Amino acid sequence: MIHGVKRASVDVRLIAIADPDVLGARDLVTAARDAVAGGATAIQLRMKRAAAGTMCRVASELVRAVSVPVYVNDRADVAWAAGANGVHVGADDLPAAELRAIAPRPFLIGVSVGTPAEADAVRGADVDYWSIGSLFCTATKPDAGEPIGLEGLQSLARLAPRGMPVVGIGGIDASNAAAVIGAGASGVAVISAVFAAADVVRATRQIRDAVDGALH
Repeated sequence: MIHGVKRASVDVRLIAIADPDVLGARDLVTAARDAVAGGATAIQLRMKRAAAGTMCRVASELVRAVSVPVYVNDRADVAWAAGANGVHVGADDLPAAELRAIAPRPFLIGVSVGTPAEADAVRGADVDYWSIGSLFCTATKPDAGEPIGLEGLQSLARLAPRGMPVVGIGGIDASNAAAVIGAGASGVAVISAVFAAADVVRATRQIRDAVDGALH
């Protein structure tokens, strides 16, 4: 059963993106639990090379293991089958408006926005947050193109519908998270700075503290 979370209550302050390519031999579900213990407000499962069945099994385990919303990257079918809270889609995935037509609330939808054209494509869609980036250089997504920086974040955030939560992504860690919030983001999405850290709880807490400090 999909957890019911209305858009107004979705907490995007720190979305920790769990990726086995970053974790290596470490257990993904255990690391996700650690991220939540450190202050992650949502977990996104990113398994670009996994078979659907494997992804579904891991997503189901995540849903049972953590107390925050779980999103599945790209695969709405896996999210539904696993009972996850929602899906995160990019420009090359099923269009958000079409996805919402077949996935009514309380299913959550996050979208990637990296250009004005992508912003135009999703502006009218009933989604729960925009993930804007890549802001800084990142090894996790070598195909992400040139970083748009904080100015790019500000420009794209201005194109978001009124009240739409905006999340910064790409090369974010404890040293720059506050600046991302200062540039207009409601939160940050992080992969390597959390899941490549030796101490996931501590690394997550440092980022969450930076975000909370900038929001207050």
